[in-house]
Amino acid sequence: MTKIFLTTTCLALMMAGRAQSTRVVTTEEYARAESMLSYNTEPLVDRANVMPVWLPGALFWYRVLTPTGSEYVLVDAAKKTRTVYHSRAALASGLATSTHNSVTLSDGEERRGRGGRGGGNEVPSPDGKRVAFLRDYNLWVRDVATGQEVQLTTDGVKDFGYATDNAGWKSGDGPILRWSADGKKIATFKDDQRRVTDMYLVTTNVGKPTLKTWKYPLPGDSVIPMIQRVIVDVDDRKVVALNVPPDPHRATLSDDIASSGTFDDVDWTEDDAQLAFVSTSRDHKQEKFRIANAATGDVREVFEEDVPTQFESGRGTIDWRYLAKSNEIIWYSERDNWGHLYLCDATTGKVKNQITSGEWIVSRLVRVDEKKRELYFMGAGREPGCPYFNYLYKIGFDGKHMELLTPEKGNHMISFSRNGDYFVDSYSQPDVAPVTVLRNVDGKLLLPLEKADVSRLAATGWKPPMVITVKAHDGKTDLYGLLFTPSRMDSSKKYPIIDYIYPGPQGGSVGNWGFAASRIDHQALAELGFIVVAIEGTSNPYRSKSFHDMSYGDMSTNTLADQVTGIQQLAQRYAFIDVDRVGIWGHSGGGFATAGAMFRYPDFFKVGISESGNHDNRNYEDDWGERYNGLLVKKADGTDNYAEGANENYAKNLKGKLMLAHGMMDNNVPPYNTLLVVEALERANKDYDLVVFPNSPHGYGPMAPYMMRRRWDYFVKNLMGAEPPHEYLMKPRADARNGQ
Repeated sequence: MTKIFLTTTCLALMMAGRAQSTRVVTTEEYARAESMLSYNTEPLVDRANVMPVWLPGALFWYRVLTPTGSEYVLVDAAKKTRTVYHSRAALASGLATSTHNSVTLSDGEERRGRGGRGGGNEVPSPDGKRVAFLRDYNLWVRDVATGQEVQLTTDGVKDFGYATDNAGWKSGDGPILRWSADGKKIATFKDDQRRVTDMYLVTTNVGKPTLKTWKYPLPGDSVIPMIQRVIVDVDDRKVVALNVPPDPHRATLSDDIASSGTFDDVDWTEDDAQLAFVSTSRDHKQEKFRIANAATGDVREVFEEDVPTQFESGRGTIDWRYLAKSNEIIWYSERDNWGHLYLCDATTGKVKNQITSGEWIVSRLVRVDEKKRELYFMGAGREPGCPYFNYLYKIGFDGKHMELLTPEKGNHMISFSRNGDYFVDSYSQPDVAPVTVLRNVDGKLLLPLEKADVSRLAATGWKPPMVITVKAHDGKTDLYGLLFTPSRMDSSKKYPIIDYIYPGPQGGSVGNWGFAASRIDHQALAELGFIVVAIEGTSNPYRSKSFHDMSYGDMSTNTLADQVTGIQQLAQRYAFIDVDRVGIWGHSGGGFATAGAMFRYPDFFKVGISESGNHDNRNYEDDWGERYNGLLVKKADGTDNYAEGANENYAKNLKGKLMLAHGMMDNNVPPYNTLLVVEALERANKDYDLVVFPNSPHGYGPMAPYMMRRRWDYFVKNLMGAEPPHEYLMKPRADARNGQ
């Protein structure tokens, strides 16, 4: 009996000692971490986010936030004057004095000035007198003044309607179309999805669930949505079919042929007699430039470009233009391994000359001055320093007289006046807050506008991230990223490191290389006692074509080798990084990469959180895989070229702690992607953690703060070896100064 008592006492003492040695993270520490989230940091940044609203001529206005509220600033670019008003009513009065007209600034106008699109499910004509909309799969217009509605098409039916917006992962009730300049014609299409396969989701509720069904093709499907291009004469209610076979529901940006915000890859001439357009093949390897006669529907083939991997027309924008007056085409191509502009003959399709050249890229064609035969474009990688910084340049059509118009180091955001004589330039760096100035069309500085002030934010202990460079897994290529450290860091300690990953290939882990007060919860996690890193790995855009194509045909590489070698280099450089405690997390494509990291590098990554991952691209919408991985090809043994990249096939390798999360109403990445991994883990007798959001979409909607808190808890408990506070409640809020 005595022996049993002593043994029990010893065990109790040992357990008590172990409990005392486990660090307990307090509610106050979580609250400090939460103070570094955007809804707490952005209200403390003053005089940033200038979004000019240009008026006819040289006038524009913008709203800026200050410690005491809002200022409304009216600028006359021609006179180089800047007038400050302290209310919207005062600004309207000042505008009336300047324009000699009565002016009413509605909430809608202010939203547009701050970047909102407006319009909803209607597309206004250029003169604003009519709006186009969809009803029962047909196209209608309404006269804004009278409210009179006119039906333009009559043969649209379910799954074969006009201007419908459905790209598998994206759908909406607004029409996809492009008005002609005079508002008399509309370029659009009939979207044939009649034999396209369906995707299914079911709600969770009391009683029987509701089945959600929509068209969602997968890689390898024999049928995908096809568009039959048409031009609609609005006044005559006449539909002219273009004399070309139906095109795959594809564009030079993505399969969503409204990725740019309007009907992509179509360009009306000023006289509305012709419509230039580009047809994209299913695998994005072939682009056909065509010109249609708007009256007859006859189509002329001008040229085509074929590439071995995948074609893109720019970095998030479409960078080609049809210049009917000079019978020329400005075309974007990566044929010399870098994204550049070419001048082509619109009759023969032959290249007249290369406009831009060099080991850097044109990222966005901003403006074309046909009279002066000059182009204005954003470019990246030409100036010293970070290759992701964008600058504005000017160059002649002949490729001569190139000028840098925004020389200050940083990432520049440009807004041109309506007449093209002036532009507002806001530039910043990840660790340098934005400066906003007014320049003329030649880049001459006319007027300083705003300099962001982060002093109130810095007073809370906030600090910007460190910009880092490491070598890629090839040991030669420079990679760039951001490193976040605790604001109260003890340099004598070693901290576990968390790798945030978004492998692209259409984007990267850092995203925007301008200033941001907060980036997701990177600094918040750092405040809890972690080092956080985001590395732009190989295969991300904004570099050379060969760089971007490094993962083509095998997206499962997911820049993981770059992440491993990058973190190893950082650990050698900074003694405070504990390379034996590495965590990783990501969402969507980052969720795919995170699970892949835990399965393919199980001895390096100890803890992973995989959110909403497209773990098997045979279960994700057709275009993304077919664009970046190639078409699905069946092999003689019954497998296919996508199987090697499917995460469930490697789940048996798991050694560390893995949390999976998914919204069960995710219509972007259907939840079956994660359930495939769950089933594989169970078959392999592997432990895992799962967070399910029964009625949530891809980003979890209102449940996102809960997911963030669970993410913090998981890293604190499993990577730090500490105990998190019990069920800490996140308190997101809108910017309190927004309504001032």
